[in-house]
Amino acid sequence: MRTRTPRRTRSWIAGATAVATLGLVGVIAVLNAGPSAAAQLAAPASPAPPPGFTLTWSDEFGGAAGTGVSTGTWKYDTGPGSTFGTGEIETMTNSTANVFQDGAGHLVLRALHSGTDPRAGWTSGRIETQAATFGADAGDVVRMESSIQQPNVTTANGAGYWPAFWMLGSTLRTGTTWPTSGEVDILEDINGRSSVFGTLHCGVNPGGPCNESTGIGSGERACSGCQTGYHTYAVEIDRSKSPEEIRWYLDGVNYFTLPATRVDATTWANAVHHPFFIIYDLAMGGGFPDAFGGGPNAATISGGQMNIDWVAVYNKKGGGTTSPPPAGTNIAQGRPTTASSTENAGSPASAATDGNTATRWSSAFTDPQWLQVDLGQSYNLSSVNLNWEAAYAKAFQIQTSQDGTNWTSIYSTTTGTGGNQTLNVTGSGRYVRMYGTQRATAYGYSLYEFGLTGTPGGNPSGATLLSQGRPTTASSTENAGTPAANATDGNTATRWSSAFTDPQWLQVDLGATHAISKVALNWEAAYARAFQVQTSADGTNWTTVYSTTTGTGGNQTLNVTGSGRYVRVNGTQRATAYGYSLYEFQVYGS
Repeated sequence: MRTRTPRRTRSWIAGATAVATLGLVGVIAVLNAGPSAAAQLAAPASPAPPPGFTLTWSDEFGGAAGTGVSTGTWKYDTGPGSTFGTGEIETMTNSTANVFQDGAGHLVLRALHSGTDPRAGWTSGRIETQAATFGADAGDVVRMESSIQQPNVTTANGAGYWPAFWMLGSTLRTGTTWPTSGEVDILEDINGRSSVFGTLHCGVNPGGPCNESTGIGSGERACSGCQTGYHTYAVEIDRSKSPEEIRWYLDGVNYFTLPATRVDATTWANAVHHPFFIIYDLAMGGGFPDAFGGGPNAATISGGQMNIDWVAVYNKKGGGTTSPPPAGTNIAQGRPTTASSTENAGSPASAATDGNTATRWSSAFTDPQWLQVDLGQSYNLSSVNLNWEAAYAKAFQIQTSQDGTNWTSIYSTTTGTGGNQTLNVTGSGRYVRMYGTQRATAYGYSLYEFGLTGTPGGNPSGATLLSQGRPTTASSTENAGTPAANATDGNTATRWSSAFTDPQWLQVDLGATHAISKVALNWEAAYARAFQVQTSADGTNWTTVYSTTTGTGGNQTLNVTGSGRYVRVNGTQRATAYGYSLYEFQVYGS
């Protein structure tokens, strides 16, 4: 997907109106969509809503054979595909030759070819909902789902086919540019590969925090039988947990999850914190098919069609869960807090986690000093807030621990500025502490508040993160912007990527021999289908402690048993046409 160009609507459809209010999603959807949508709400889609969800809107495409879509519910996007910004070569029409209901409860998008030039003469269909109101309020969840049969073509006769079920942010219709407004691709396949890609587009183009125009995605996932039968494709935007996340599903199985922490808070909010409108289209040619061999060509058949059984939007209030704290919750507040020392009885350690900025902890007037909070269980941390009194730390670390004894630094500075500092971090632990090594004044260390945000989880086994910041090398790098060190810097906004050949490896030097118990791999879209995790005492002779030929990409946590000073991931088969790419490679042990 590295050469994929953005799927944009043309001119954002003159005269279109959008309701951008997140509340009253279901009511507004019916009002915008017109009488046909109201009828659909009275007769819900075939499957019952998932547990905890209620139906907001659906369409079962029950029109007469040979009729087009209801223009009270849908609008046609017509014109040359070249105007969409994706390199497509078809012309989209509102003809019932290209977009029609079959009289048996299905919507059909059909691509047709005329003439002898395989790169010209194609027509097809693309539609989007009139309503741009499908989303989740803060604290809630929305699920968009559809039953679809991909075009019944193969890699031999389907080069150039590009079916898609996706959605764009409502703010696109009111002036926000792509990809800032957000795009969520629920289903994409290309060239008859019998696969599925799920992707979020956000930020700026090109580049930016979302690696545009590729986006942040699942990479290619197998979709057996998706050309010959109906399968369900869904996405959930979950704003009920911290961090928020988007989850992609194939036939009810979650195959990719994207947490909000993969990008900065502003980028995420611009892309996700609003309603969406839904789009179906069957493109021909373009940047995405070209990245996997190109097309159409002389062997590409005319008449391939994308068949849609039903589409539904479901909403769930409150997420239906009680365990994760709401987004932004200070998980340190009120938790047991201790310190290396206190200046006096009026400035105890607990004053830094009582939620009251009129109280404070202050230490003795020596270095080093620390303040420590017990969260009660392991958490994946996303931020630390330090609200300093005038006596602040010039040099300090933020450290985590599973047992309160063995510590890992997840943030370090020698140029602390005091004041109110919010630090974005990546790490896990039950215990978290501020470890001050150099005071900025002649007094001790003093904090009005020590706040943390994160989600339950992390590393309950007690293993220590050994790899972060350690010397890291690789067999190759794609370019200077993706060095090996990016995979062990603790920053999920950076990544290592390799050359586009097999095999490739990434290796970290732990500095001494350790017992290894766990390896975490946070893959970018270019992941390994087949790879091994290997350990070595000398960096030359390797022992395999994990091996697979069915890698799934995404976030993988592997429990292993082994020992070594050097640990590497050795990729032997890429899952895409690109190299291997890791946001983070984490090695845990003792």
